[in-house]
Amino acid sequence: MRERKERGLGIKARRVIAYITLIIVTFFCLFWFYVLFVNATRSKGELAKGFTPIPSKYLITNWIGVLHGTLPIVQGLINSAVIATLSGALGVYFSTMTAYALHAYNFKFRKAIFTYILMIMMIPSQVTALGFYQLLLNMKLINSFIPLIIPSIAAPVTFYYMKQFMESNLPLSLVEAARIDGSGEFNTFNKVVLPLMKPALAVQMIFAFVGSWNNYFIPALILSDDKKKTLPILIAQLRSADFLKFDMGQVYVMIAFSILPVIVVYIFLSRFIVGGVAAGSVKG
Repeated sequence: MRERKERGLGIKARRVIAYITLIIVTFFCLFWFYVLFVNATRSKGELAKGFTPIPSKYLITNWIGVLHGTLPIVQGLINSAVIATLSGALGVYFSTMTAYALHAYNFKFRKAIFTYILMIMMIPSQVTALGFYQLLLNMKLINSFIPLIIPSIAAPVTFYYMKQFMESNLPLSLVEAARIDGSGEFNTFNKVVLPLMKPALAVQMIFAFVGSWNNYFIPALILSDDKKKTLPILIAQLRSADFLKFDMGQVYVMIAFSILPVIVVYIFLSRFIVGGVAAGSVKG
């Protein structure tokens, strides 16, 4: 009896410590969002005085100032949404298809192809930026959305994650059963494989969407027309203006405005994250 009581007290103590740790981590994760939204409600003069945890009354004023400024904020939101949505959807779909090909088919050089894709994953985009820009010049694709969408189809990180998920959750016997029933390869992939991959698809869609939404380097390299620029570029332009002209309150409003769509996407797909990450990271 005594050992049971001690064991029960030990479990309760560990549970209390876990909850306290989670509360502290959650607080520090969410505190900076609170600071952002509080600063979005303050004027430039109030921001110059330092931080205060109490929201002010200039949110509407700052928002009107952003909308009536020289930068096309709403168009920037539309541009970012189109690029991020298409990049995420196409990248996840074709990366999953590539992972399925290496998982379900046994052919020569399969391991070599897998290794080659992983090698590409280690190359940062900054290394190939000059050659990529020269290629776009030759193809006359500068100041276009196409270079921001089509290359995202080749997403090595997404491919690797989906490959690991398939090894844990997609038995080849199920694929063979679909083939015996007369299902074509594309029909098997779209109607049998993809439904089983929903958790992983949702997780990777979030990561791909956020990565494309926050991407600054490549869009800033190839987009010059203000009406085609994405929100990160417009925020940087507003922040890099003359210190005497730009309003820091408007900058905070723009940052908060750019974060909201990401939060909406995360909330919509977040129910898949825990199951997707757990299943994809543990090989059965």
